[in-house]
Amino acid sequence: MGNKKEKAPARSKVLQRRETLVSYLFLLPALFFFVGFVITPMAMGVITSFTDASFTDPVGKFVGLKNYIRLFQDKIFIKSAINTVIIVVVSVPVVTAFSLWVGSAIYRMHAGLRSFYRCVFYLPVVTGSVAVTVVWKWMFDKYDGLLNYIIRALGGKPLPWTSGESMALWCIILILFTTSIGQPIVLYVAALGNVDASLEEAAKVDGANDFQVFWKIKWPSIMPTTLYVAVITTINSFQCFALIQLLTSGGPNYSTSTVMYLLYDIAFKTTKEFGYADAMGVVLAIVIALFSALQFKVMNGGTTE
Repeated sequence: MGNKKEKAPARSKVLQRRETLVSYLFLLPALFFFVGFVITPMAMGVITSFTDASFTDPVGKFVGLKNYIRLFQDKIFIKSAINTVIIVVVSVPVVTAFSLWVGSAIYRMHAGLRSFYRCVFYLPVVTGSVAVTVVWKWMFDKYDGLLNYIIRALGGKPLPWTSGESMALWCIILILFTTSIGQPIVLYVAALGNVDASLEEAAKVDGANDFQVFWKIKWPSIMPTTLYVAVITTINSFQCFALIQLLTSGGPNYSTSTVMYLLYDIAFKTTKEFGYADAMGVVLAIVIALFSALQFKVMNGGTTE
């Protein structure tokens, strides 16, 4: 009897090792692609950022921190960084708040209407970014655009939209907003459906109004969804590129240039300095990581409280 009892734990350990090995074997293909197409390019980018690599000399020579020092002396980079921060600071809270408001309104609707509005708001997410940007480009056209056509019909003076320095960046933010709210709205509708209804009923019986029910019951329950929405919107806003490339190409006078677009412009269009562009990418990655870490700290702290 004693021998049988001693063999049982040994068998369980062998079985556990086999299951662990099988699990890693299933993860191996994904791990291979992750290392080959994510980790390796990131490491190469960091290494290249300390060189003067370019299109004519892909390897380059080691220059230390020269590229990073040059970054903070480059007026175009500083302007692009300011534009990027403006996009993030404006779009993240607006997208989060608007998505929560619309999601709360949709959640209270009948099941049929709820499905309809989820499809309507999610449609821009499914539609290709190129197609959406082309439509907006036509609408914002200074001469033949739909918006200026309506303004002329009403007797007003046409606006420059994306061709004017004062308005171009806000047009970019507007487009980014319309393409960013679809997924958060769907997520908020799902999150609100998972809130314990008995807690809401108990709070209303105790005399709580709608705002108190939302703040004390619903808000803590949907905090993980809010954290996800804020982090994803932050990352997407920092990496805003496609619509700028198709709509304004960073102009006019770099008024819509972002760090991501300037990185592409320097690496592949103008000076083709790979080392300098990679230094921008490293700085952008660090800033995104810091913003995301701050959001996790603040919102997770609010959840635990």
